[in-house]
Amino acid sequence: MARRELKYLVIHCTATPEGREVSAADIRRWHTSPVSKGGRGWKQVGYTDLFHLDGTVERLAGNNEDAWVDDWEITNGAAGYNSVSRHVVYSGGCSKDGKTAKDTRTNAQRTALERYVKDFHKRFPKVRIIGHNELAAKACPSFDVQKWLKSIGINQ
Repeated sequence: MARRELKYLVIHCTATPEGREVSAADIRRWHTSPVSKGGRGWKQVGYTDLFHLDGTVERLAGNNEDAWVDDWEITNGAAGYNSVSRHVVYSGGCSKDGKTAKDTRTNAQRTALERYVKDFHKRFPKVRIIGHNELAAKACPSFDVQKWLKSIGINQ
């Protein structure tokens, strides 16, 4: 079994309309259902943790919380980076019409994500915290992660 050093914490959004909750079952269906049934056909979900609208954090994929990515921990968040990354996601990221990228994080999600990221950074100071849009030509997570990190006192 391979282990690779953890290099990135990648923040994502579900790209769903503002105010719409997303369940772990929704994400599992989107990611692991066969392509013929509207899914992506992946073996594993794309994210380790999901931030619900109320700020609750739900574990989607097993993780032993160390500075290594074991094969069984790999999630499919960003092609080419999955074996050295941990991916987290918040419900939302689009305007109510579902078409326009928008930072829709609720106050509870902002608080939970800040707590999570600060704890993560304290435990793994060498791991770079980034938005999905820093790895791919996407709007996700619909906010500027580097600017946000500075605003919460994280300089990397």
